[in-house]
Amino acid sequence: MALKAIHYINQFFGQVGGEEAADSKPSFHSELVGCSNMLNQMMPDVEVTHTVVCGDNYVTGHTDEALGEIMSWLEKQEFDIFFAGPAFMAGRYGVGCGLVCKAVKEKFDVPVITSMNEENPGVEQFKSEAYVFQGGRKATFMKEDMEKMATFAEKIAKGEPLNPASEEGYFPRGVRFEMPHPEGRLASDRVVDMLIKKLRGESFTSELVIPKMDKIPPAAPLKDLSKATIALVSSSGVVPVENPDRIQSASATKWGKYDISKLDKLPEGVFKTIHAGFDPAAMCAVPDRGVPVDAMRHWENEGKFGKLFDHYYVTVGTGTTQAYAAKFGKEIAQELKDAGVDAVVLTST
Repeated sequence: MALKAIHYINQFFGQVGGEEAADSKPSFHSELVGCSNMLNQMMPDVEVTHTVVCGDNYVTGHTDEALGEIMSWLEKQEFDIFFAGPAFMAGRYGVGCGLVCKAVKEKFDVPVITSMNEENPGVEQFKSEAYVFQGGRKATFMKEDMEKMATFAEKIAKGEPLNPASEEGYFPRGVRFEMPHPEGRLASDRVVDMLIKKLRGESFTSELVIPKMDKIPPAAPLKDLSKATIALVSSSGVVPVENPDRIQSASATKWGKYDISKLDKLPEGVFKTIHAGFDPAAMCAVPDRGVPVDAMRHWENEGKFGKLFDHYYVTVGTGTTQAYAAKFGKEIAQELKDAGVDAVVLTST
């Protein structure tokens, strides 16, 4: 008898709408919606019985209400597995999938399976709470990512042994358990072999991988704010209307630097946001919502700090890889340091 599963997707893949529907409340469907049909067709031993659809803004901005509605509905359903996504590099979607998976796991104690790209912020937040499979960057990877989720669910349905994360394809959850070596070799023999390889300069793979975390010491506090030069840096995508540097609206590979030395605010029609991760209307109407030149000028005139730097720096955050973000940070920081800037106000979306 096939196991029963329920699938959570956002408003876009649930065919409710795009960004304009991101605030939509949860809806529940016994007739499968969108990509839930594809997932269902991939699993002979698991039947997807329902689709849950919820807007990304609603689940991340009204989390208690959203999870309350979803959990209340799930209490009336029979299911053995819960799916969410795939979320690709969509940050709010990934966080939404993680929030729902975590709540389902805690309340119903069933396997929860999702998929995200490694750059999705939902990975770090929720990889210990769910089976988060390593997914593609965008929706063109839908079939491939769903196949990974489906294959794993089939193993659960058949009662097959589940292998470590590196073999199954999901992000490590921080769970360690003992497994007999396939050749029966003792740990003491294996560790001596690794030590010999290390002493010889040969490659080897540790059986206990310790993650390396960047250690960034905090900057020293400003000694005298009244004399400080402060710069504005932003990932809001607010640029001159012609976007002279052709910064991408998503997955940015460049940043821009724009003169504000003679401006008390960023005028509508002269500046706009190109950010593809949210509805741009409000920020295009008031660009200072992304880069707060008006507020900074106010405090500068009040003498709260010495001077607002003559240029602001900007890029787009959505979809931008950690590698590029680190590159941007180092390049911008070096320019600001060379210019004698004392501090930065970093604004995002």
